[in-house]
Amino acid sequence: MIRDALPGDWPAIWPIFEEIVRAGDTYAYPADTDKHTAEALWMTKPDRTFVFESDGNILGTYYLKTNQEGPGKHVCNCGYMVSSAARGMGIARQMCEHSQGISVAMGFNAMQFNFVASSNDVAVALWKKLGFDVVGTLPRAFNHPTLGLVDAFVMYKWLTD
Repeated sequence: MIRDALPGDWPAIWPIFEEIVRAGDTYAYPADTDKHTAEALWMTKPDRTFVFESDGNILGTYYLKTNQEGPGKHVCNCGYMVSSAARGMGIARQMCEHSQGISVAMGFNAMQFNFVASSNDVAVALWKKLGFDVVGTLPRAFNHPTLGLVDAFVMYKWLTD
């Protein structure tokens, strides 16, 4: 089940956020992002935050926010995180599909991922399967902890016709 995140969900979201950000291989947040800062980034700054819950356990989460204000406010941005224990179960796919429907319902026409590490093969392949195009490549923009400098992609999908 995917539902809006509640303030009381943060203690269950934090371990997912912490694990992914500490790894430093997919998100451009500082690896030492503290719990308070992380909560603001994930729960307060976005327009909405969601959780993927199964049997009372939060296995994944995503945020949805306006990518740019003013003339760009019809484009949203999302970020997705899945617990390492739940990867490979299709949760990211379900959350991305859900986010597209929610985005249109909120009045957005398009979705943009601003900074996808090119080395994140699983995410890049999934976003492409779900209709996102790589519309820009930022050469050596992501400093991967083991691979060094790798490209980052800007990925985009028009959601309405």
